[in-house]
Amino acid sequence: MSMVQEFKEFALKGNVMDLAVGVIIGAAFGKITTSLVEDVIMPIISFIMGGKIDFKNMYILLGEAPAGVANNYDALKAAGAPMLAYGNFVTVVINFIILAFIIFMMVKGMNKLRKSEEAAPEAPAEPSEEVLLLREISAKLGERK
Repeated sequence: MSMVQEFKEFALKGNVMDLAVGVIIGAAFGKITTSLVEDVIMPIISFIMGGKIDFKNMYILLGEAPAGVANNYDALKAAGAPMLAYGNFVTVVINFIILAFIIFMMVKGMNKLRKSEEAAPEAPAEPSEEVLLLREISAKLGERK
């Protein structure tokens, strides 16, 4: 078997294609979750905490800011200033918790579907030996009449 044919067989197996679809959907879903956290949840938390708190600009500067750099997160990060960005960390943790919960619920649902499919008994493909014998006896009795 040639290497090209082996690769084609491997790549076209159901598991590989399912994994590829899962990765693509997961990446898109990650962006949706990030937007949910940054654009919906964090502003609500900011409002509840009493005003316009920008979690992205919650940081502790570890050292001195470079000369001529604005005192905000984006400018300091671009300048390479050492800082502890705890506000951004809180946002990422909330993002992770939401994503992990949603994945947990999806896996739980899939397991429930899988268990219900396994619980349904399958009809036997071939009749048992007893049924075959009974059919044979019935046929012979029918011939005698």
